[in-house]
Amino acid sequence: MERRTIGAAALEVGAIGLGCMPMSWAYSTSEQSGEESLRAVHAALDRGMTLLDTADMYGPFTNELLIGRVLKERREDAFLSTKCGLLVGEQHIVANGRPGYVKRACDASLRRLQTDRIDLYQLHRVDPEVPVEETWGAMSELVTEGKVRALGFCAVGARADHRNRDPATGIHATTIRQLERVQGVFPVSGVQAELAVWSREALEALLPWCISHGVGFMAAMPLGNGYLSGALTPGGGFEEDDMRARHPRFTAEMMAANQPVVAGLRRVAERHGEATPAQVALAWLLAQGRQVIPVPGTKKERWVVENGAAADLTLTPADMAELGALPAARGSWE
Repeated sequence: MERRTIGAAALEVGAIGLGCMPMSWAYSTSEQSGEESLRAVHAALDRGMTLLDTADMYGPFTNELLIGRVLKERREDAFLSTKCGLLVGEQHIVANGRPGYVKRACDASLRRLQTDRIDLYQLHRVDPEVPVEETWGAMSELVTEGKVRALGFCAVGARADHRNRDPATGIHATTIRQLERVQGVFPVSGVQAELAVWSREALEALLPWCISHGVGFMAAMPLGNGYLSGALTPGGGFEEDDMRARHPRFTAEMMAANQPVVAGLRRVAERHGEATPAQVALAWLLAQGRQVIPVPGTKKERWVVENGAAADLTLTPADMAELGALPAARGSWE
């Protein structure tokens, strides 16, 4: 698979990564299987999808434990990305950016992941009670100590309040200001934010910021939480513990309203033989620039194989124009 570079540290990864969250967090628990997930991770590494993206909050903790079982056998095959800064309670999630906590969280992640180093350690969310420079400073000390190779920053995604869109920097105005602040403390190597054919806000200013600073961009939710694969049926419903059951894009009404996006992906896919809508959506992201690394999440081997094949799909200028003209996602807040 084509290799791409994660920012300031010039770390190479496969052009398409693997989001590990669905294996143990946020999606239907009845469909989660540790053994099936392990097969999916091995399949990704076999195909050069080296970036494994997890976080301590996924589970919480169980996702890192799962990935640790693979890393114990194949650490040199993987580029490990995990995150800190969010604490999960029974009914809530809160940010914690205190330096002491960050360092303890890193040590705990290393134990669960059965490794002595994290390739990219990401700040999941900024703690509003702690200056971001203090949090980032503690993370930079982990690099000095050899526990972490590079630092990344997760942006608040497209669910931010669109009414507060900044004319110059869009919905990512706050994130860009924070990035400028931490960049003065220690180089940012990667930024992770939502970017997909139906959610293109990051193209306004966030991706250009990354390009101008030589920072890698990891495209989160590149398949729209599964919707852009075309495999979800409007009105089909979700299990109660599935986050999409409460997501404004996944009401029956909105899933039906967003069908033109899937139809557009299918039209382009049909022009490329056996290509699928998901592969077209990923190829569109790869074409946004060599800084972009899509990180589709899945827990099934067959979807890993399909997603990885998108790296071999080349879209034409006509394809890109048609995809760029597709409507943005609609949600029930509208």
